[in-house]
Amino acid sequence: MFEIFKIGFLPFTFLDLIDIVLVSLIFYKLYTIIKGTIAAQIFIGLVIILALSLVAEAASLRAVGWLLLLIRETWVIAFIILFQPEIRRLLVILGKNPLFNVFVKSDEKSVADILTDAAFELAQHQHGALMVYLKSTGLRSVIESGEVLNSKLSKNMLRSIFFPRSPLHDGAVIINNNNIEAARCTLPLTDKTSIDGRDLGMRHRAGIGITEVADVISIIVSEETGSISIAEKGKLTSGLSKENLRKLLTKSIISSKDKGIKNFIDLFRKQK
Repeated sequence: MFEIFKIGFLPFTFLDLIDIVLVSLIFYKLYTIIKGTIAAQIFIGLVIILALSLVAEAASLRAVGWLLLLIRETWVIAFIILFQPEIRRLLVILGKNPLFNVFVKSDEKSVADILTDAAFELAQHQHGALMVYLKSTGLRSVIESGEVLNSKLSKNMLRSIFFPRSPLHDGAVIINNNNIEAARCTLPLTDKTSIDGRDLGMRHRAGIGITEVADVISIIVSEETGSISIAEKGKLTSGLSKENLRKLLTKSIISSKDKGIKNFIDLFRKQK
């Protein structure tokens, strides 16, 4: 391994640098998760004890080292007990990471099912709706234009949002994986005013417009006719049956995940 410099007779290699950076990132991520809680103060105390223990060993302070060693031997158990809620949160965050989702069964099919069922139930009651599913591009500015929810995706939640008397029914819902990030969001409008001789309403223009500027797919439910359309890459597909809508959503969502994995692998290869 490539040697960067030496500390006395000990070589400091590029692998050591990576090791230090990874450990630092882990500790930083843990601290950001528990920041603002009582656990954060305990965490800092444990880090100080660990650092003092290493210093004591390096300085050959046997008595101090022995005392700190007793604490070190039990600190892992204490850490698990004290930080049980935070560890659970960390595991949930890791589980939602696309990189780790490669190794587990994904829930794209269930997301497609939820969106399909919600769209058709809204259509039966002629409740207008505009749902935007993020494939790869983030929409921070769009999300900030509405009400941030960070709610778990469900059919009943979508029906509640788009109920005509709901204060959130105007605008679009932004969905990321299995999470409703925001509602009542404002979307850019396409310049198109009609397609195949059919005039486009504001909801359809917004649904198409967002797909022209971002890698997303829009599900549009017409309030006037109850018809369901999908917009992707600036193109509108209307008159979908329930099964066709489910198939299109499943194919589009899965292909976006496969594309994300491929981009990660390509990036990794370029860095080697």
